[in-house]
Amino acid sequence: MLAAETRVAPPSDSVALLAKSPVDWKQIVLPLEPFLQAVSKRMGEQISAFEADLAAYAEYALTAQGKQLRPALVGLSANATGKIQDSHVTVAVIIEMVHLATLVHDDVMDEATIRRGRPTLAANWGNDISVLLGDCLFAKALKLAASFPTTEVCRAVSASTDTVCEGEILQSLHWKNVRCARAEYLKVLAMKTGELFALACDLGAHLSGASSAERNALRGFGLALGTAYQIYDDCLDLFGSEGAAGKSLGSDLAKGKVTLPLLVLLERNDAGLNKKLGALLDDYQPRDFSQVVALLQRQGALHESMRVVEQYLDEARELAGRLRASDARGGLIQLCEVLAAQTEALGGAA
Repeated sequence: MLAAETRVAPPSDSVALLAKSPVDWKQIVLPLEPFLQAVSKRMGEQISAFEADLAAYAEYALTAQGKQLRPALVGLSANATGKIQDSHVTVAVIIEMVHLATLVHDDVMDEATIRRGRPTLAANWGNDISVLLGDCLFAKALKLAASFPTTEVCRAVSASTDTVCEGEILQSLHWKNVRCARAEYLKVLAMKTGELFALACDLGAHLSGASSAERNALRGFGLALGTAYQIYDDCLDLFGSEGAAGKSLGSDLAKGKVTLPLLVLLERNDAGLNKKLGALLDDYQPRDFSQVVALLQRQGALHESMRVVEQYLDEARELAGRLRASDARGGLIQLCEVLAAQTEALGGAA
């Protein structure tokens, strides 16, 4: 059963990431507007692939798109290595369907009742329908991937979907694990969040006829950007505002999720500090939130986490800089600047 209190789902594509920045999100995606409109139209067409009695559920799930960040990465990568084609629209739809499937499942696991300002699928129709509909979204995305004339797209989507799901499982296994190493945490972030960013960039380039070197650079770019974003989002849950986050703060603490700011403290190897933090995680209550945040701030956990975000963004910028089309790669680099600005603002607010 869902929890009695209202729980707000974590923002997925970054209401937080794209809300305010010196770099305007609309300017980044303006050249992609016809492409993104085509993606939205084709997403709507996927509703007819469901049984008629399931159409209402499918429509509810498929119209839950946010800023279309992953489709935008497909389009930006396509433009950076060639030209956007109809096949890019199909790939963007596939990746967005996989992403939405993970959100449907996440809302069940997190007992979230609100996502993007409206009730979650689970809140409206229960966990059973939500889990099975998420499964259907995965399956239909793979079926669509199998429609390509070669198996490469289907194999890539299948592999990434497997990676994302395994990353989510690993994260669940690490809940309340104060012995989790930073390397393991970063591995999970790359798997559960970075992987779909990487897939969007890789397939966007592949369908434009990019070279192996360009594909590798763009895949690495997506992986670095996605990992940086997830670290930022984990910090936002502790040091942000509810308005910027689009959710109640402390949701990760409530689940016992050990994120980078907590790992920074645990790496101090202070037995007393570790014991105190472990006790807070074992029996966390919302009233403990300010105490945890104050402890993190005294230990410089946010600024160390911000430093790691910047490291990943530097890696992403360097990889984007390898692309030959300097004018077309600008949008990719601007995405890094959006996240850098948001991270810096988070530090200032704290």
